[in-house]
Amino acid sequence: MREPRKPFNRTGGRPGRPGRSTPGFRNDDRRPRRDARYDRHRPATDPARDAVMHAISQQIPRYPDLQLDSLDTNGLGDRDAAFAHALYDVVIRRWITLRQLVRSQLKPEWNDIHPDARSALLCGTAQLLFMHSVPAHAAVNESVNWADAAVGGRTGALVNAILRSITRLFVEPEREPVSVETDGDEPSPGADDKAFPTGPTRVLLPAWEDRRDAIPFEDGVALLLKEPIWPEDPMERLAIAVSLPLPLLHTWAKHMPMREVRRIAMHCLVEPPVIINTTHAQSELPDGLTPHDAPGHHVMTNPSGGALSALLRERRDIWVQDPASSLAVESVVDLKPKMVIDACAGLGTKTRQLAATFPDATIIATDIDRVRHRGLSETFANHERVTVVPYDTLTDFASQGDLILLDAPCSNTGVLARRLEARYRGSAQRTDELVSLQRQIIADAVRLVRRGSGGLLYSTCSLDPTENEDVSAWARKWHGFDTDREHRRSPAGLPGDPPTRYTDGSFAVLLT
Repeated sequence: MREPRKPFNRTGGRPGRPGRSTPGFRNDDRRPRRDARYDRHRPATDPARDAVMHAISQQIPRYPDLQLDSLDTNGLGDRDAAFAHALYDVVIRRWITLRQLVRSQLKPEWNDIHPDARSALLCGTAQLLFMHSVPAHAAVNESVNWADAAVGGRTGALVNAILRSITRLFVEPEREPVSVETDGDEPSPGADDKAFPTGPTRVLLPAWEDRRDAIPFEDGVALLLKEPIWPEDPMERLAIAVSLPLPLLHTWAKHMPMREVRRIAMHCLVEPPVIINTTHAQSELPDGLTPHDAPGHHVMTNPSGGALSALLRERRDIWVQDPASSLAVESVVDLKPKMVIDACAGLGTKTRQLAATFPDATIIATDIDRVRHRGLSETFANHERVTVVPYDTLTDFASQGDLILLDAPCSNTGVLARRLEARYRGSAQRTDELVSLQRQIIADAVRLVRRGSGGLLYSTCSLDPTENEDVSAWARKWHGFDTDREHRRSPAGLPGDPPTRYTDGSFAVLLT
């Protein structure tokens, strides 16, 4: 007797098999194939893309609180590692833009799709939009293959359909259609090969100009689309175009004019250059350094290939530091402190600056974070005037500090072009938590100030007055400080501007 047919489940497939009507969906009947993602010896795609799509897949459930340094390029050659970092950075930098573009072509809800499928879509779209040297067919095929191997079912078909629909959004110059030939080792794009012609495939505009049918690039130009896909509301459109959360733009609009909100938002598209603090250089600077608009700083024109690391190993009198970062210490160069305490030293950049600025001072450096403290100890192990101490021993220096530098943890809104993960995690609750921490840091540092002559140099890389001027006012009210030398640097450098114009944003005030 013939065995009765098994009933279909709610997804349109048989029990235990992925349903054909909902490819790539996250549902209880899903049994994703993980071998391709976790067997690193046999990736479904080339190793660089495999590493990136794996890392992005891990970030998707964490969004908006993205993890730092989640991309693992161990085992990749130099060329593959460079490609992986470039692709990963553009996905993180333009996350909201990429997600919205995919959503415009997607029928299912974004959050209903498997994280691996979303990763393939983000990475594929990033290559199509922002990595101009990558052939369109390669971006699509590699993303489809990875999704097929990572999730299974018909997920590859979903990814293929969405990415191809995105390519059809591009306005192409008029030309004769050209077929793409593939060798035997490369998967064929399929019957739709003419969607991937050779030669120029897109029309670029000289500027974005707030258009609903264009995507701004970091070099100032914009990609023209066949149809308007961005919202009609100007603020929503700006948020998506530059990949910043809408609530962040609303926060900025509370304390700055709209033209400044727009300028800073566009600044976040720029890929920051490597800027060297050369204020204290003791010998002639090497070739490859171009003077920055800010005095005492230079831009390194070609930091790749180990050139930057080699330069920093050879020279202790110059170091990587943006003009916004150097602002706080530069504001007090006329002081003559005998003991300087860097209580939130982090990676030690400002510690180097303090040692160079005050050659007659003893520098005490520490950080409450154990990893950073270990790095500080290694960096200044043989320094003649910098002593790294455990954070909990700061009480040994009570009333001895002539200058206490407090480079406080903050929202990083002045450095969002550099701190890519930080641009998405801001919230009112997080700001409140940061302000409480900043006040506590000041309260703890009061006991370190030499009575009658010492001062606290408070600095952040935030643009929010709540973390800056309001904290300064709180210190005046509750700890009797006078405020002096208050400085604020707004981020500078827009898409298309020369790198010598670029700076981050920061705030500094001396509390005496």
